[in-house]
Amino acid sequence: MGGVKTLAEVGTRKIPLISYIRAGALAYNAHILNETDEFEYILTDRDCSENTFALKIEGDSMQPEFEPGDIIIVDPEIEPCPGEFVVAKNCDNEATFKKYRPQTTAMDSKAVFELIPLNPDYPTIKSDIVPVTIIGTMVEHRIYRRKR
Repeated sequence: MGGVKTLAEVGTRKIPLISYIRAGALAYNAHILNETDEFEYILTDRDCSENTFALKIEGDSMQPEFEPGDIIIVDPEIEPCPGEFVVAKNCDNEATFKKYRPQTTAMDSKAVFELIPLNPDYPTIKSDIVPVTIIGTMVEHRIYRRKR
């Protein structure tokens, strides 16, 4: 077949673009794909875990850096470092996308952290006050052309 290579041979991988509701469910079940599910896919050349997924940004809580319609790729196998962006399950069982800031370790050895919106009009979520679970860490941010 000469010089023709498949996508897999050049390191391109299909990542499912899932909803915020499905991402919230990942806190309970790390497996994304079912035989009957149909997804839109995002292609990436990143080396990421099997359960990596993509989300389309909704809302304005992470403006100005993240705009509605931007796409992020999230790897559930990567532990966040201070200042990184994460997807977490909120108390409504949906995903939320925020900046991660570790605090202290609680007396029961559970890590305490804050999830910070970049838009100051939204409140910070504190894990010792609101039940929240980290689902994964953002590994890629895709910005698409914006009309002025």
